[in-house]
Amino acid sequence: MSDQESSREQRKPNRLINEQSPYLRQHAYNPVDWYPWGEEALARAKAQNKPILLSIGYSACHWCHVMERESFEDPETARLMNELFVPIKVDREERPDLDQIYMDAVQAFSGRGGWPLTMFLTPEGGPFFGGTYFPPQDRHGLPAFKRVLVSVAQAYRERAQDVAHNVEKITQAIGAMSDYSASELELPRTVVVEAAMALTRHYDRTYGGLGQAPKFPNTFAFSLFLRALDICADPVLAEIVDRTLTRMAKGGIYDQLGGGFHRYSVDQQWLVPHFEKMLYDNALLARLYLDAARALDRSEFLTTAHEIFDYVLREMTSPQGAFYSTQDADSEGEEGKFFTWTPDEVRAVLGPELAPIAERFFDVTAQGNFEGKNILHRTIEVADAAALFHVKPEEMERKIAEIRRRLFEVRERRVKPARDDKVLVAWNGLMIGALAEGYIALGEPRLLQAAARAADFVMTTMWDGRTLRRSCKDGVARFNAYLEDYAAMANALLDLYEASLDTKYISQARALIEVVLERFADRGRGGFFFTSEDHERLITRPKPLFDGSTPSGNSEAVLALLRLHAYTGEEAYLQQAQRAIKLFSGLMMQQPMGFAHMLEAVDLYHRGAREIVLVGDPGSAEFRQWRERLGLLYLPNRAFFAVNPAAPQPGLIPQAARGKTQVDGRLTAYVCRNFTCSPPQTSLAALEAELKRPA
Repeated sequence: MSDQESSREQRKPNRLINEQSPYLRQHAYNPVDWYPWGEEALARAKAQNKPILLSIGYSACHWCHVMERESFEDPETARLMNELFVPIKVDREERPDLDQIYMDAVQAFSGRGGWPLTMFLTPEGGPFFGGTYFPPQDRHGLPAFKRVLVSVAQAYRERAQDVAHNVEKITQAIGAMSDYSASELELPRTVVVEAAMALTRHYDRTYGGLGQAPKFPNTFAFSLFLRALDICADPVLAEIVDRTLTRMAKGGIYDQLGGGFHRYSVDQQWLVPHFEKMLYDNALLARLYLDAARALDRSEFLTTAHEIFDYVLREMTSPQGAFYSTQDADSEGEEGKFFTWTPDEVRAVLGPELAPIAERFFDVTAQGNFEGKNILHRTIEVADAAALFHVKPEEMERKIAEIRRRLFEVRERRVKPARDDKVLVAWNGLMIGALAEGYIALGEPRLLQAAARAADFVMTTMWDGRTLRRSCKDGVARFNAYLEDYAAMANALLDLYEASLDTKYISQARALIEVVLERFADRGRGGFFFTSEDHERLITRPKPLFDGSTPSGNSEAVLALLRLHAYTGEEAYLQQAQRAIKLFSGLMMQQPMGFAHMLEAVDLYHRGAREIVLVGDPGSAEFRQWRERLGLLYLPNRAFFAVNPAAPQPGLIPQAARGKTQVDGRLTAYVCRNFTCSPPQTSLAALEAELKRPA
């Protein structure tokens, strides 16, 4: 045990020991007198006229751990923090509202953001100075944290006018981010293709992806490319998606043994990741790989999605069926230790026959590619490996599968990265939707069962019929849920309906969206606020604009409204979606990268839903066969209806399809668009041809 660890063991815990968040509890033995965000901390700051030191991070954040070790565990730094400030620690995953406001503030102040987020506030919560990571000594142009603490405290005491000016200026800047009116500009029907083509200018033709290092998956941009491809059939878009997804799946950003994607790549080649794994990344990427597999006819992309689901169900699923949030980048205090290998380790596991194959196939070398060790990644194809080692390709497939199995089994005995086991509604919604789509594409009942279990957990443990809670840990649900929680979960429930045909999920989705319309809508200008009307009052009430690593609450809400309109015919849903689209239309034209998911919703708005109506017995083998075949087609903007002639449900049949019957008692399909239905289709081939016809 190190001296630092020994000292930590002897300390009394601070207030964070009583918090649920694993991230906050990581700081419970710091010598810092941490408070969670709340009335107690804010009241103390006001009573003592002390500024607040607000530190925001999350459990899988590598640099958050670094700053904790360097500064929050240092007695002298902690003494300064305790004497000069009221220190507050926030988990950004529990309180994305605070993170949004103060991240906007630091970006307005410094032009950059990230985590850990370090903000200095007045006792009323007004931001007047901030940054991200501060080192213990002056380094790389960053001032030492202790020097920052002393300077900021002195400024607060001695330059009150300057502090007040900063607060006013920054608060106005972040308020302006949500203070805009609907554009007079009507989005042209060509906007999806035009936006996609604009984004292709950032394409890396060598390694795939958008931009240079650090390189993020940018899932929504590639989903938008697939939609544009569906509209215009431009082979350039197909090549961009194909190359990018292939390079990512072969790279170090993908866990070659256990499945699942790491957060992002620090280099241009997708080789060296930041090793944390996030539930939302894997939900979004699983869905992207499913869509790309169907749009591009690439079965290997289905395999990647399948492996992501294996990882999530194995390592990120609670006993109750809900999904955990993140896995850390570090284990045993070392970044990436769990995932990296030396040649000696590989040889000890595989022996003389398989080790040379593994070293060549996964590029394991003596010099390594990450701090003297090796991140496994694929540089050759199976056929190339078969030729090199003089075996048939099918035999090489078996050998590589055995290599993976053995290395994985040994890796499982290592100390695993820490896992943040809180359950977040929005992120669970993304994974529920991905699993439901996985069932539709792959036909595996376990995926539908997992999605249904997680949805049942959320809708019984975190929803009381009137209000959602954001986070749940150890059976206790906390925090008022945000727009993204309601909207993402509503979309997940619609995905579950399409996978299961159980209409209870449509009813549940409607209940959530009714809360969105009642408590989140901006009745004056359109769109939706980040927080509900009954939420804690903060310095501003932001309106989420941009799609980032996760979809913005507004894009998810618009998508859910349009989908519900397709299923229910409720005009109020369409009208609210139209108002939001109009509000954001000018920004979408200017910054398509920031609105890629919203543009997917715009595509649904412009082209309308492809309403697929199957009239027949849903329990029949033929019905299942048709469903399985439809699941292998890329069908954006799909709305699926099953009509059992023995028990029709008129409320769940498109208006244009009501009264449509079977032909000669056979399973019959209709494809409806814009209040017009196709002739009846009684063969799969005819149905597929109708679905491929341009809208």
